Amino acid sequence: MATASFSQNLMALQNNMLSFAYMLTNNRDDAYDLLQDTTLRALDCQEEYAESTNFKGWIFAIMRSIFASNYRHAEDSQVSIGCQDTLYTLNLSQEEGTALPEGSFSADMITAAIREFEDDYRIPFSMHVAGYKHDEIARETGLALSTIKSRIISASHKLRSRLSI
Repeated sequence: MATASFSQNLMALQNNMLSFAYMLTNNRDDAYDLLQDTTLRALDCQEEYAESTNFKGWIFAIMRSIFASNYRHAEDSQVSIGCQDTLYTLNLSQEEGTALPEGSFSADMITAAIREFEDDYRIPFSMHVAGYKHDEIARETGLALSTIKSRIISASHKLRSRLSI
């Protein structure tokens, strides 16, 4: 793909990318950071893009990869295990001990539950939550429309089950 065409296609996806980034991060500033990181990575790796590949899917795969890497890094840095004589301590972030009323779930709890899904369910469900229509998800993932609908419904049931709703 020519550089100008690649850049035009990338810029045309910015609003969709921002929506997806916000759905992943649930934070406006983090979403903008993820959007910027993804845009820069895509520009750096444009030689690796094969024209027969779905461009939007390729970009979203880059975004998911960056998000997952950042998420793993953040998780590793938040939890530390310490030892003081014979007392072992586990230091978690301050928010970990916050109790929620029964039946209430924070956005972080819901997002964490969704992240545990297999990609086959998480990706279509996340795209659906981000506002994509079933036919758009089917087109982007290359799966049948009925498969997409089934996976979104199954993911919804899994989410309810994991949160015991």
